[in-house]
Amino acid sequence: MKMLINVPETVVPDALRGFAAVHTDLTVDVERRVIVRRGAPYDGQVGLVSGGGSGHEPLHGGFVGRGMLTAACPGEVFTSPVPDQMVRAAAAVDSGAGVLFIVKNYTGDVLNFDMAAELAEDEGVQVAKVLVNDDVAVTDSLYTAGRRGTGATLFVEKLAGAAADEGAPLDRVAAIAHQVNEVSRSFGVALSACSTPSKGGPTFDLPEGELELGVGIHGEPGRERRAMMTSGEIADVAVDAVVEDLRPDAPVLLLVNGMGATPLLELYGFAAEVHRVLAARKVAVARTLVGNYVTSLDMAGASVTICQADEELLRLWDAPVSTPALRWGC
Repeated sequence: MKMLINVPETVVPDALRGFAAVHTDLTVDVERRVIVRRGAPYDGQVGLVSGGGSGHEPLHGGFVGRGMLTAACPGEVFTSPVPDQMVRAAAAVDSGAGVLFIVKNYTGDVLNFDMAAELAEDEGVQVAKVLVNDDVAVTDSLYTAGRRGTGATLFVEKLAGAAADEGAPLDRVAAIAHQVNEVSRSFGVALSACSTPSKGGPTFDLPEGELELGVGIHGEPGRERRAMMTSGEIADVAVDAVVEDLRPDAPVLLLVNGMGATPLLELYGFAAEVHRVLAARKVAVARTLVGNYVTSLDMAGASVTICQADEELLRLWDAPVSTPALRWGC
């Protein structure tokens, strides 16, 4: 496999050095692996901290900034960050109003964020946590007990981040984060396997002419493998999966997300099919976001995430945001 890297062992710090050089409005501690919004903590504002294994960019570092995260903790590729990173991030963003940890449901992330919350509270930081578990494809996987946390992480970070930016107290910010997770569902499809720098090749075998329905963002197995399908057929399966599980009775936010190697030409075509299927299921779409946001290195494929949005959530979605990967209204 050809990769644009120096050596596998330095992929994450090399990327963080580049991130620091480009995004000078953020403070990037390459050695300790914490990305913080410059100027934090903000007086009276709840701090939002998230993180996870590298390889899912722009999640999470690309969502640090006004109206989203206050700090992010990148781990090694597909590996949870360690508690010391999270404690350091919490201390850096705590204004006295408390800190919300946003945690995807993967075993390592959950254990380490739980430990970090205890350590931060010992240091006088009030911590609340929300677990994101929106993936309807499987109940348990190689990395989780229960459903995996995937595309809804973006919705949680954006909507809770907007509330924090407005000065909402910790209990309200946490309640919004929990609400968003409860009304969000995701389903992913892989057209090819991802390749990690350490392995130097595909992490799983996906034969030519087949796809994986319900794949996880680390390449975990999904519901089934089938012969290659058209964009419209894939949309039928993905939309049916999320709609049948959520059964929305209000307009939804829609994320049509690329897994890392799918070009926008294909993603927009897929988005058209997703809109078609949602309309046929009588699900109104209030807002749509298309692009590579919650990725799996170089995996080809896409995921569909819906979030049932009331007027308050729509207002928070439209609120200004200014991060490396998401920006409007500023």
